[in-house]
Amino acid sequence: MSGKLSRFSDLPFFSGGARQPKRNHQLDEARPIFEAKMAREISQLREAARIAVETSLRVKEGEQVLIITNPAADVAAIAEALYDASLDAGGRPVLVFQPLKVQFDFAEPAVLAAFGAKPEVVISLSAGKLGKDPKGIASPYEYEGLKYDHIFHLQRRGEKSCRSFWSPSTTVDSFVRTVPIDYAELKRRCAAIAGALDRAVSVHVRAPGGTDITIGLRGRKAKSDDGDFSLGGSGGNLPAGETFISPQNGTARGRISFDGSISVNGGDIIIREPIDCVVEKGFVKEIHGAGEAGRLRASIEAAETGAREFEKTGKLPAGAGEIYARNARNIGELGIGLNPRARITGNMLEDEKAFRTCHFAIGMNYDEDAPCLIHLDGLVKNPTITVTFDDGIEQVIENEGELAREFE
Repeated sequence: MSGKLSRFSDLPFFSGGARQPKRNHQLDEARPIFEAKMAREISQLREAARIAVETSLRVKEGEQVLIITNPAADVAAIAEALYDASLDAGGRPVLVFQPLKVQFDFAEPAVLAAFGAKPEVVISLSAGKLGKDPKGIASPYEYEGLKYDHIFHLQRRGEKSCRSFWSPSTTVDSFVRTVPIDYAELKRRCAAIAGALDRAVSVHVRAPGGTDITIGLRGRKAKSDDGDFSLGGSGGNLPAGETFISPQNGTARGRISFDGSISVNGGDIIIREPIDCVVEKGFVKEIHGAGEAGRLRASIEAAETGAREFEKTGKLPAGAGEIYARNARNIGELGIGLNPRARITGNMLEDEKAFRTCHFAIGMNYDEDAPCLIHLDGLVKNPTITVTFDDGIEQVIENEGELAREFE
């Protein structure tokens, strides 16, 4: 297929012209099995990429598709498959590699400059993070009264000139397993749960691991990562599969006992011993637990210190350092996992989409009124989630991990 970047056909076992090694009967017998397995995996990756481009993003003839990745095996392979699929759809893809970026790193200037072309579609396939925008942090972009600390956020959330998906730290195995799902069913589930959250004034979450927390929702609207990223301004993860909402600031109170997996500086980890967080007036006040609890505490403290350092060095405007530092303990999200093929693997991108889980994020929220340097998701298993409406009537969304009948 002319013009494609895919290196799949260049793999040694597909090359007929290479010098053959001395005969080894065991290898000779294994070779067809190995080649068949690789061919099947490549086919599955190409099909998942096609679904992402044609079903989720619905790339159209002539549209600019900006794909940003790192030179890391899994994300690079997926990015190349998406490049090929975008070409097949008639798009004009550009594939950009940058070094690996982590929590506090800035994106490369050339990557940020690429947004100046106003691409209609943006795909971020980072082995870590896309990277922060130094200009946006130092002097936030403004659009219709709202401020945005990244040019990507400005274009997608504000101007709505692009649509997007982002898949930080995804793997080929996860991508080919969790992307080909029934998106009509997912969209129906997400919309039903979002409707309940939108009408609610509060939500109560409890779980066998010890979670027992109430969160205010007045003035908040739920968002759905349902895989439909076909309109300007839309976007989410692939794998898709969650409905989420930003708590009303200052209202979260109770206890969160993270017992699935959690994001910390340095990556995502499976939780071996529960991490207990005491929450008061919207903020984490205490953290209890063994080794993983210490890593969460250190990540939050690093964000607090980093915010103050950013202000000292001019990367944040005067006075913003303390605001960013304070919000490093903010409860910024409640999300409910809804992807039937997702499972807890230690990769938060997939973990937070798994059935029978919900997740809370510590740090910035999605309503642009709790700026912070971090957004650390943590899983709670088998939750019971109950919303309360203005008239006092309650509705159960999930009971010990099982969706209520109206949301199935």
